[in-house]
Amino acid sequence: MNYETTHTLSAPKFKRRFGVQRATFKRMVNGVKALIPKSPYPGRPPKLSIEDQILVALEYWREYRTYFHIATDKGVSESTVCRIVHRIEAQIMVFRIPGKKHLVRGFGRPDLVVIDVTETPIERPKKKQKQTYSGKKKQHTLKCQVIIDRDSLEIICLHFGQGRTHDFKLYKASGIHVHPDTGMLGDSGYQGIARYQANSYIPEKKPKQGELSEAARDYNHALGKERIWVEHVNRRVKIFRILAQRYRNRRRRYGLRFNLIAALYNYELSLT
Repeated sequence: MNYETTHTLSAPKFKRRFGVQRATFKRMVNGVKALIPKSPYPGRPPKLSIEDQILVALEYWREYRTYFHIATDKGVSESTVCRIVHRIEAQIMVFRIPGKKHLVRGFGRPDLVVIDVTETPIERPKKKQKQTYSGKKKQHTLKCQVIIDRDSLEIICLHFGQGRTHDFKLYKASGIHVHPDTGMLGDSGYQGIARYQANSYIPEKKPKQGELSEAARDYNHALGKERIWVEHVNRRVKIFRILAQRYRNRRRRYGLRFNLIAALYNYELSLT
């Protein structure tokens, strides 16, 4: 499917096919075209238009097919598809997430944030396998710490680590500082976070050889209802299968792609 045939798709089908709305796609096209110099490059012009190149990158993120399968569909080589994807990823940096400074500024900061860690499986590395092995998932993974605004569901900042790293250790390594008046909700993996953020809330643990009280169970239930929104955000981001399926690429590009997809998600929130 090329750009001309996408006009036959309805708005819901376009979103289902490429993972973004038409307005987001047009914003991506305008951002890439703004970076193209007015004088043309020497040599043969590209076979695919800017619109088709962006569709190639979106298809790669959305479906996570191999370069070979996408290349045979588009009538180009595998190396061309690889260069297109890398170029588009570098040129749409106009989409950005707020960043961790947004958590400490005095004006416009969120009142309540939710923190969670999501994992993406990877292929078993040849060296230093223990560093990426996740005991929770029983496989090799990369971790991403996600902090969202509970009211707007906007992704504020991300931080990345390897599968062996504990969630709380990943939080300490991220260097996150939250405004004292901002509340933070986390799961049971953040035991001890009160030393770093006093206005934080995590589930009550069942005492050893005991049971939780009725009040503690009600508290955990209410906390879970508020914290579950971060799981919905993770699900919406992972409609791009490059973050959900086994990650086959170099790990150093994982953070870049997660940030770009999170920024696209935030942009579409602003359209609603």
